[in-house]
Amino acid sequence: MTGDLITSGANPFFRRVRELATGRRRKGETSLYCEGVQPVWRALEAGADIEALVVAPALVDEASPAARLLDRAVDAGHRVVRVSSELFGRLSDRDGPSGIAAVVRRAECSLEELPIGEDSVVVVLHEVANPGNLGSILRTADAAGAAGVVLSGATADPFSPAAVKASMGSLFNVAIARVPEIDDVFDWAAGAGVTAVTTSEDAARSYDAVDYPRPLALVFGSEGEGLAPEVLGRGSLAVRIPMVGGASSLNLSVAVGVMLFEVQRGRLEARGGAAPEL
Repeated sequence: MTGDLITSGANPFFRRVRELATGRRRKGETSLYCEGVQPVWRALEAGADIEALVVAPALVDEASPAARLLDRAVDAGHRVVRVSSELFGRLSDRDGPSGIAAVVRRAECSLEELPIGEDSVVVVLHEVANPGNLGSILRTADAAGAAGVVLSGATADPFSPAAVKASMGSLFNVAIARVPEIDDVFDWAAGAGVTAVTTSEDAARSYDAVDYPRPLALVFGSEGEGLAPEVLGRGSLAVRIPMVGGASSLNLSVAVGVMLFEVQRGRLEARGGAAPEL
């Protein structure tokens, strides 16, 4: 690594990165902050547009996965900015940080740009407010081989620190599209030949008693309210996840996981694969 070590909190680059790390992003900011070996590795593997790696050399042991990851990034020609351990600690919300992070330019697509094939599954989230839930859903969608995640209405920011952290780098592997209205999703689905399936605890059919036509969009509502009746009725069919215990509802990220792995059952083995060692 070359270049001076940043030790002052007044440094303009550090101040901008700290704003990204704490969620105080400036208007018009087009980048996000991710920290840790796994998320940064995911960004590199996905070919994300990496603006810079942020490294605290004193925290990176020469034999650690972080050091091997850094070597790969340097070999690939990525910019590396060195900061002191004290400054890196100001960026991190973790005990024992790995000393490696990245500033990555955000990537979104339109509905028409989603990589939809004849067998694809897309997750649609309408007015989901919790960024941690959103990040977990991105991670689950990645694990289940979903083609993308569509966000409609007043949905949480998928590039906020909480969402980025919960996704564990999966947001770099999953196409993300945002639209202002849920009607945009149903209009797109009808035009693209995508079957839209809505979800509600009040639906008549159980999720595991349905044959799901492909390509498929699974539509979920907000954590508290779910989908409004008029939205629920716009789907080609509506399904529910039966519950037998005392809980009145499932956590949204759990419900999405249950549904995704059900509709992808029989297809996951062909899509699976462990991450290579760094």
